[in-house]
Amino acid sequence: MNAGRSRNPGSRRSGVVAAVAGAVVLTTLTAPPAQAAPTGLVVSNVVVNNGKPIVVGTKEEKEPPVTFQVSLPPGLSTSKPSAYTAKPFLYRGANLPKIPDNDSLRMGMYTCYPVNDRNERCEGTLFIDPPYDLESNGDATTWKVGLTLRLWKPDGRLKAEEYKKAPGSVQLKRWGKATVNASPEPVKKGKKLTVTGKLTRADWVKHTYSGVAGSAKLQFRKKGSSAYTTVKTVKSNSAGALKTTVTASVDGYWRWTHNGSSTTGPATSSADFVDVR
Repeated sequence: MNAGRSRNPGSRRSGVVAAVAGAVVLTTLTAPPAQAAPTGLVVSNVVVNNGKPIVVGTKEEKEPPVTFQVSLPPGLSTSKPSAYTAKPFLYRGANLPKIPDNDSLRMGMYTCYPVNDRNERCEGTLFIDPPYDLESNGDATTWKVGLTLRLWKPDGRLKAEEYKKAPGSVQLKRWGKATVNASPEPVKKGKKLTVTGKLTRADWVKHTYSGVAGSAKLQFRKKGSSAYTTVKTVKSNSAGALKTTVTASVDGYWRWTHNGSSTTGPATSSADFVDVR
């Protein structure tokens, strides 16, 4: 349940959301299950992370932005926000999860602003805690948008709720990393320079970074320049190791850059400066 994640008490709408969620915590032990009936709430124009993939590491919490709109049925008004809540969530697979609050990527803090008596514009963030929310590397896939819609009684008890699918999706990817080392340093002009490195990506099962096979571009920036040029493209082995040789000509910086894939985010190493004498 997201009561602890609606962390912004400064907005009227957010404060009401947090208060209602708190009421649910207090009443669910004694209240009968809510009726699975249409609420009349309509959520539209859900945009997650500005339409870009969400790239997640092994430990760092992520809070991708989410925007959406809510339209109210007759009988409800934005002047009484405590009567309803509407929240998007992300799920994967063909079917909605039976318990979205426990088997999905959920909204964290969010705020809704009344546009008129029957419409609201909402903005906030998802809350993704990798060790808690991501249990399989298979989670690096396309996630669909679902909706949790709820109506509340004046005493704070749940009146009705429904879970629905919504248009839209977002790609979740594993965070990628790259390293580089060029040697020998310094090197004589015209001699061979060996450039090594490694590509790794987040492992959501082991909660560490593991090597990944893929292609990476070896890039060079001449000392005094601000632009990198691609020298060659090299494939890493199954452990992610990269290795190639080039001819040293001038002082400059070497780096590896990886464009990523459908499951892995892009990665660019730091630069290794080589003095050519």
